Amino acid sequence: MGVRLMVVDDHRLLAEALASALKLRGHRVLAATAPTAGAADLVISRAPEVCLLGTGTPAEPGMFDPVVRIKRERPQVAVLVLGPVPSPRGIAAAFAAGASGYVRHDERIEGVERAIMKARAGEAAVAPQLLQGAFGELLNPAAQPDDEGRRLLQLLTPREVEVLVRVADGEDTRLIAAGMGIAPSTARTHVQRVLMKLGVGSRLEAAALAARTGLLDRAGPVSRTSPPETGTGPES
Repeated sequence: MGVRLMVVDDHRLLAEALASALKLRGHRVLAATAPTAGAADLVISRAPEVCLLGTGTPAEPGMFDPVVRIKRERPQVAVLVLGPVPSPRGIAAAFAAGASGYVRHDERIEGVERAIMKARAGEAAVAPQLLQGAFGELLNPAAQPDDEGRRLLQLLTPREVEVLVRVADGEDTRLIAAGMGIAPSTARTHVQRVLMKLGVGSRLEAAALAARTGLLDRAGPVSRTSPPETGTGPES
């Protein structure tokens, strides 16, 4: 039997792709929205059985405030947090806020669906490997943990970071070109460079990788007033 659910994520492309996949598997998706700023109001008004709530960096103060409010006003709604690679503090903070589970942004649809069913049944929905990783980090903290998001960010130029942000927002080549004041052929070249540098084969994979690693959060505010450029060759 399908689940009445909502998908809320700051990255519209991810929210819509996940919602479409869940609809195909027989679930009733009440809404797939962005951004998460108004998530609590929307969830409270629609009252789904399960809410998939996207987050950025789990340890950021106030990140799980929407979860707290949803559980206070709609305690019957199970909230599943969608986030990047979590830290032990991130997982703990999600559950402390009242979340029913934590699912990585890059989890396969089968794993997301299992988490949804567990959450609706009132069970804790978190992959065993996430718990193992959390306990492992707590018991044997790395002196200099590998920061994949920072490493990937260093591979991209500022212009490519802006392209990645737009890709994650669900913009197609035409919108990217118009927003950046460049030719569509140049926009396509930038997108292909981003995919190549990130080692992925599609825009959806790039958006998922950026979300999982917290790359876009580390990029900070991205200027969207880049001057027009022409041609498709390498930038100087």
